[in-house]
Amino acid sequence: MAAPCAEDPSLERHFKGHRDAVTCVDFSINTKQLASGSMDSCLMVWHMKPQSRAYRFTGHKDAVTCVNFSPSGHLLASGSRDKTVRIWVPNVKGESTVFRAHTATVRSVHFCSDGQSFVTASDDKTVKVWATHRQKFLFSLSQHINWVRCAKFSPDGRLIVSASDDKTVKLWDKSSRECVHSYCEHGGFVTYVDFHPSGTCIAAAGMDNTVKVWDVRTHRLLQHYQLHSAAVNGLSFHPSGNYLITASSDSTLKILDLMEGRLLYTLHGHQGPATTVAFSRTGEYFASGGSDEQVMVWKSNFDIVDHGEVTKVPRPPATLASSMGNLTVSILEQRLTLTEDKLKQCLENQQLIMQRATP
Repeated sequence: MAAPCAEDPSLERHFKGHRDAVTCVDFSINTKQLASGSMDSCLMVWHMKPQSRAYRFTGHKDAVTCVNFSPSGHLLASGSRDKTVRIWVPNVKGESTVFRAHTATVRSVHFCSDGQSFVTASDDKTVKVWATHRQKFLFSLSQHINWVRCAKFSPDGRLIVSASDDKTVKLWDKSSRECVHSYCEHGGFVTYVDFHPSGTCIAAAGMDNTVKVWDVRTHRLLQHYQLHSAAVNGLSFHPSGNYLITASSDSTLKILDLMEGRLLYTLHGHQGPATTVAFSRTGEYFASGGSDEQVMVWKSNFDIVDHGEVTKVPRPPATLASSMGNLTVSILEQRLTLTEDKLKQCLENQQLIMQRATP
């Protein structure tokens, strides 16, 4: 049987209901629901099934800055400028529990892969870890010296990564509560950070218009992209680990091929800044939000995989590449857990890219 032909990403649908800028989006595990938060203080839960009414959750007293579904999909966490975190049951009743400990805006919330705990980041310069079911604050991580914009658990739950306006990305050991490493290469505030699905590297977005990828084992900078013309506000890894999507204040979304270290697509959908972007758990869809109050759902198309394939261990990015526009300047420095064949293939890909880029 012939392999399915990859197509360009396509805009599947858009959701209107927010009355101010959309700040965050996240899909449930089964892709049946999509949650979004907004400066309008509301949380919306949209149904991917056509003709289904959305849920509007009210409770936060100020802008909703972040949303995240629990791994089971039975709970939905949100953080707000009202300094609280709420855990909602994403059904028609929209009941929620309030978690208080931060003393300033909560910027980020993320569940651990076992759903037992979640991590938050705040303008009070701390990262906090909480017990989900005991509804209890557990501990703080407090070495950042400015607002913390984002914090995420590693896929295995052992590490936490955080991004801050102090221009650093910090890697923490959850059990010892120690800062393992600080990455200081960003030239401005670091707006967003996340783990590669393999858990071996992280990608961070910055106000300096760049995206950087580091190995969390060696702490080496693997890839550096300078493709946007304004701040990069968010990013999301495809579950295969081969692609990264970014959202920027230049109004575009960009899809990067991490294996070749190059730009694949630039998507124009939002009027004004694109504030947030997230792949669905299978990678079949991605959603984006913007200052235009729109939530857009796109079909990926470019990497058609069996859903079973997503469960294979994703391969980390292979090359250290510095990308400027469409030209990829490749520095073949370090390669992660690659077979000789894969290494050879990557080298050949890089040579081809260099040949194409040379007039």
